[in-house]
Amino acid sequence: MNGDDAPEGDSSEDSHEHVVPGSEEEIATPDVRGPDFRGELDIQELLDTYATTGFQATQLAEGIEIAKRMREEDATIYLTFTSNIVSSGLRETIAYLVRKGYVDVIITTSGSLTEDVIKTAKPFKMGEWDADEVELRDRGINRLGNIFVPSDRYVWLEEYLYDFFDDFFADEKVRTPTAFAREIGETLDDEDSVLKQAADNDVPVYCPALTDAEVGNFLYYYRQGYDSEVGIEILDDYDSIIEDGLLAETTGLIAVGGGVPKHHAIMTNLFRGGADHAVYISTGMEGDGSLSGAPPSEAVSWGKIKDDEETNYTQIEAEATLVFPLLVAGAFV
Repeated sequence: MNGDDAPEGDSSEDSHEHVVPGSEEEIATPDVRGPDFRGELDIQELLDTYATTGFQATQLAEGIEIAKRMREEDATIYLTFTSNIVSSGLRETIAYLVRKGYVDVIITTSGSLTEDVIKTAKPFKMGEWDADEVELRDRGINRLGNIFVPSDRYVWLEEYLYDFFDDFFADEKVRTPTAFAREIGETLDDEDSVLKQAADNDVPVYCPALTDAEVGNFLYYYRQGYDSEVGIEILDDYDSIIEDGLLAETTGLIAVGGGVPKHHAIMTNLFRGGADHAVYISTGMEGDGSLSGAPPSEAVSWGKIKDDEETNYTQIEAEATLVFPLLVAGAFV
């Protein structure tokens, strides 16, 4: 094609306009600017710069501001988390929040309770992602990501729970998960135990799926071998969490991970017209339609989180061990 055959109007000026369209509008938002390491920079100053760093740093800064607002409004704060959080070093962070009175309600999984009890007596060990799984099995080592858990931890737990169950079911044959968490927390002697701190500070620990870990296995064995009348009742706990939520003037949710704990928090807040504030930390994918991947905006459509003119919810799309301590440092220290 020669120059005479070029499409009408397709001049170099038109082409340049397509590539560099230009704009005259001034955007009335802060400049993008990250941390300046040329001088001294403490953790709070670093976190302040996250607001204008962009991407998930800015989402974290937004989450910190929402968490601060929860505190300013004296909100009833629900903290939800999955068991891998207690498997990791975040156990100590959660225990801190409970010890300092920053958390009013905990909702978690059975694995969290299992592993919190184990860690009071026997630590988990650092391992590696790329391990020989068959060799680990032969050595009696269980792998959680790059964390190793020797099987003797569960042998110890079984003995501990059997002794506990004798007292726990002595006067009442059917108990609730919150009673289990409170009473076993009272037996523990470890300041970094989430359950001990919850028991000492009168923070209820809800665990709707109490049987979904080794606690459930040992409850099964205990009922089969020692007392066929024992059982766990979950509806009484559901009554309590709903009724307490109805009495709360303001509620705030911090959901670390997804699953049953996250949904239990937003679902029970539905009865009061939705939670007032919410911060999600998640690596879930929205595209599969799962609850774990659903952002807080989806919960608004269900009435589980309120929609406010002021930003009252956010999601930080990041792995919790990286960002949860920063959220706590920014909003609760």
